[in-house]
Amino acid sequence: MRIDDALRDGVIAVAEAAAADILDVYACDFEVARKQDASPLTEADLAAHRRIVAGLSTLTPDIPVLSEESAEACFELRKQWSRYWLVDPLDGTREFVKKNGEFSVNIALIDAGVAVFGVIQQPVTALVWHGAPGQGAFRREAGRDTRIAARRPATLPLRIAASRSHRDARTEAVISRFPQAEVVGLGSSLKFCRLAEGGIDLYPRFGPTSEWDTAAGQAILEAAGGLLIDPRGRPFRYNQRETLLNGDFFASGDPALAIEAMA
Repeated sequence: MRIDDALRDGVIAVAEAAAADILDVYACDFEVARKQDASPLTEADLAAHRRIVAGLSTLTPDIPVLSEESAEACFELRKQWSRYWLVDPLDGTREFVKKNGEFSVNIALIDAGVAVFGVIQQPVTALVWHGAPGQGAFRREAGRDTRIAARRPATLPLRIAASRSHRDARTEAVISRFPQAEVVGLGSSLKFCRLAEGGIDLYPRFGPTSEWDTAAGQAILEAAGGLLIDPRGRPFRYNQRETLLNGDFFASGDPALAIEAMA
């Protein structure tokens, strides 16, 4: 499907409003609760969730919203959705708690299992990355869009992203295969944004993530010429299973590099 200007700008406005709510909490002392999976939860997560659900429901009342903070929709219901919004109101809550600025608002539109449009907004910088495969990827600063593109081919020296909060032996093994690579520590879905604009080349991820962690980033990265694949070389698809957890993946601006990293 084609994303028109009105929808694109409407979703970006929703993300920016959620970012303002997040920054209101960020500027103060705040409590940190724990979910059942022990991941952190703050009032900023909930405020952004409420803002996004209300905004998207007004913007596109016929499209359901699945948010990390309201993910109780069962698969029997979800599988009836041909199109829906997939949202992480505050991606990188651990980084938010650390107050290092590396967190984002993620909004993706899923159509028949495919991430067809994504918006990632970084509250502390007010930068926005957005894109739709086939229509291009862009970085928006002070209201102005600049087209971005992944680095293809990925020539030396390579830059490999590694999570600040999630790093394991398998990630280290991939990094060790490229001994001259620079390792870039970066939180949340901002790694996808850096891939899309050519700032890094490869992001290997092992261990669970959730579908709302990757959908917006995948749409932007693919719009910029990159890809996100599982260890069998298949692109990620959404709302295909009972679980909302992803498996391992390789994200790269250069498809050839992703294939090499998988081998």
